Amino acid sequence: MRILKTKTMTEFKGDKRSKAYKEWKKNHAQASKGLGDQVEKFTEATGIKKFVKFVAGDDCGCSERKDKLNNLFPSNNPNCLTENEYNYLADRVGKLNKVTSEEQRALLNIYNRVFNDRKELTGCSSCFLNGVWKKLERVYKEYI
Repeated sequence: MRILKTKTMTEFKGDKRSKAYKEWKKNHAQASKGLGDQVEKFTEATGIKKFVKFVAGDDCGCSERKDKLNNLFPSNNPNCLTENEYNYLADRVGKLNKVTSEEQRALLNIYNRVFNDRKELTGCSSCFLNGVWKKLERVYKEYI
């Protein structure tokens, strides 16, 4: 069983000018959450972000715009499962024929977090199983 953990850039201990840091940063870079993160990477690479911070100050509203763009246009890359989510799915893989509303709610919470989506409860069990459950099952099987 492989559980992936996300590391933050503040966990590196040592000189950030070193080759070791550049290697570490490359291996632990955060995945883009959506369009906001992509725009931020572009503005940092071109120097626009530094210029805007110089002109407008530290509170220029960039982080709010980034979060809004990430929510409006999320990335298609799924997020990693947490250990609890993995274990919850492991108990249901191969056994799920019908879904209770409680199970559907729990699975939707996992699905919406993993896929940055906003799906809601449905009364049709087969629609849920053919859509949401199949995608979650596919993500689960990536860990095996």
